[in-house]
Amino acid sequence: MKTVGIVGGIAPESTIQYYRLIIADYRERKRDGSYPPILINSIDMKTMLDLIGMNNLIGVTTYLVGEIKKLAQAGADFALFASNTPHIVFDNVQQQTSIRLLSIVKAACDSAGSLGLKRVGLFGTRFTMQGRFYADVFSQQGISVVVPNTEEQEYIHNKYMSELVAGVFLPETRDRMLAIASRLQERDKIDGLVLGGTELPLLLHDVDKSAIPFLDTTKIHAKAAVTQMLS
Repeated sequence: MKTVGIVGGIAPESTIQYYRLIIADYRERKRDGSYPPILINSIDMKTMLDLIGMNNLIGVTTYLVGEIKKLAQAGADFALFASNTPHIVFDNVQQQTSIRLLSIVKAACDSAGSLGLKRVGLFGTRFTMQGRFYADVFSQQGISVVVPNTEEQEYIHNKYMSELVAGVFLPETRDRMLAIASRLQERDKIDGLVLGGTELPLLLHDVDKSAIPFLDTTKIHAKAAVTQMLS
């Protein structure tokens, strides 16, 4: 049995969800009454976001490498970021750490591929929507990534940072997010939507996905973690 190390606190609401999902999926697969070994390092989201906001990617990398090393020293066999945004420096962090990192982007890409998707929309923080890390990974499986326009991105990012990371989930925000998703489907012909922010599924958990599938990256990542633990 492998021990998973979680870099959490980015934000706390989704870190709690990771913990719940990993335990639930593990106990679904292992019907022996046992519980999985999990280490959580809850870091300062403000420190990370301030560095990213200044485009100090070397600083972000150094900060996250140090936090991964704490998990490795505590006994984690592999680790993950309980967030999409830090994947902007995922490859650089992986090169400087001794344990394997489990990518939320790669897990989401595998899920999109298994569903036969070819053109997906992407919601997340501004850093995620404007970054290349989703598009680069998905393109390797022939999947195009479409992001909202500038105005829509600004709305999603502002609501994400002012409401979702604080655990505030408002009906009017939910409705506006769904309206943007509908416009992406009509305007850009997406056949799926990646919820590339780990708080987004908490806002959109009860949405009717009959029109297009919504990829819950938190749940996808948590399932990948359990698979790795049991491998």
